Amino acid sequence: MAKGIEIREAHFPGRAPIDAYGNGGFRFADMSHRGSILCLPSGIHGWEPKTPPVVTIADLSLVLAQAGDIEILLVGTGTELRRLPQALRDELRKHRISADPMSTGAAVRTYNVLLAEDRAVAAALIAVD
Repeated sequence: MAKGIEIREAHFPGRAPIDAYGNGGFRFADMSHRGSILCLPSGIHGWEPKTPPVVTIADLSLVLAQAGDIEILLVGTGTELRRLPQALRDELRKHRISADPMSTGAAVRTYNVLLAEDRAVAAALIAVD
């Protein structure tokens, strides 16, 4: 007998440019995802920051786990630029990650350029409407 629908954590196991953003989600690799995403060396992961648009250390635990493969973290903070909390900036600096907060649109464009240049880039992108 069939078990029914199995819901798994959203994860695309590869690096891919972001084709589009808006309407509460993103399109990449001929797929779409509703909600925020983390673009990491291990792939693109569905992501739910606890208090968007403010990002915390706990929200970026996957980033810190892969810190050895990341030099630049782009943080898309929604429609407006938001400063990262000092504790988060200090923690990223300890892991030798340069963090650049910017609007989500700017972060998507910058991510795509750095990805095309094969740079050690990651992105934490908060979805926008």
